[in-house]
Amino acid sequence: MGWGTRLGLLGGLALWAQRRRAAAAAARDGGDGGERRDLELRLVQVVFRHGARTPLRPLPGAQPVEWHPTLLDVPARTKFDYVVTDLNGGPRPPSPYEKQYRMTTFKGGAIAGQLTAVGMEQMYALGERLRRSYVEEANFLSPTFKPAEVFIRSTNIFRNLESTRCLLAGLYQQQKEGAVVIVTDEASSEILYPNYHNCQRLKCLSRHKSKSALQQPGISDDLKTIKEKMGIDGEKPVDFFLLLDNILAEQVHNLPSCPVLKNFQQTVERRSVDLVLSFLEGGSREVLQMSVGLLLHTLQKNITEAVNPSSPAEKARKLILYASHDVTLIPLLLALGTFDHKWPPYAADVTLELYQHQQSKGWFVRVSYHGEEQVVKGCRAALCPLKDFLEVLSQYSVSPEDYNNLCSQTEGKEQTD
Repeated sequence: MGWGTRLGLLGGLALWAQRRRAAAAAARDGGDGGERRDLELRLVQVVFRHGARTPLRPLPGAQPVEWHPTLLDVPARTKFDYVVTDLNGGPRPPSPYEKQYRMTTFKGGAIAGQLTAVGMEQMYALGERLRRSYVEEANFLSPTFKPAEVFIRSTNIFRNLESTRCLLAGLYQQQKEGAVVIVTDEASSEILYPNYHNCQRLKCLSRHKSKSALQQPGISDDLKTIKEKMGIDGEKPVDFFLLLDNILAEQVHNLPSCPVLKNFQQTVERRSVDLVLSFLEGGSREVLQMSVGLLLHTLQKNITEAVNPSSPAEKARKLILYASHDVTLIPLLLALGTFDHKWPPYAADVTLELYQHQQSKGWFVRVSYHGEEQVVKGCRAALCPLKDFLEVLSQYSVSPEDYNNLCSQTEGKEQTD
């Protein structure tokens, strides 16, 4: 799931900011207001990052921050019972990531990568926002959870399962009719993050590009300076992603950060984004396809099934939730042409709404990021004709067969790095 451990993604496709904001503003100002009144919401898909958590690894050399287990206490209003199955309804698969996290205990006693109470409240707030939008304002979703209306999939990582619980508690105010089932997959075949387990080519490209990027004078000099000022041994395996991970986690929990690291925060975030974007400079399209192509294929399939349902289950489904990660949202936003060059915050969401015009019967898609309407590249406005939107997805969407073909290709340079 990582990019180097955490470098695995994406490139400079997202210079659409001014155009996107202008078009979104025009849409909000009523440019298509009459049309929108005639639209019927048919499907909502939400791809979201988990809430705030403990860091993934401690920083060597820095004064350790205390992470007490009480930071993980569950707020009462976020409680919502759920069960986890594999994709076929069988037992939950084992989670190799959880085993890794439990090998790291921070000063204070908390373990790595765990959702905190702050993160739980963030996800509850996201659920409340979705409730306002789709229960109270649109009158689209039932006010009580109904299994037939909702499909939920998460990566098999506890903070994501728990984040989903909190989102659902906020969305449905802890009210449900029937069991809440969250499906997940084996780590080896997961599609909700760039998967180095089953795509060795992506892993090799990531390693090669990460190594090359870190050798660029500006990036390597910045990292060397920060490590020296923090008193970190130059040989210690510390990169910008580890620095960013720790400072963002500390700040959202109001914990004291290393003063030197705080002074370099903007540099750390900028360089983290630079490294991610550098991954696409050599052959962008296929890297994105290998990173989120299967997810895009799934989103596209869900839309197609909503337009032409072939079963009562497909017809009844209104909401699809995907609990993912920052390393998922960045390539997804890049594929849509809406990445703002900022690291996705905890509980950020990309939401796709499918509408049908009541008179013309035409179909449209609207995308929002973190609650803000977006204009997808290739679309003239935020409300995008379905044909145009699917054309955008088709550039990076790949079927399982195409994905396997991409991942099995080998190149000389990749094999030697």
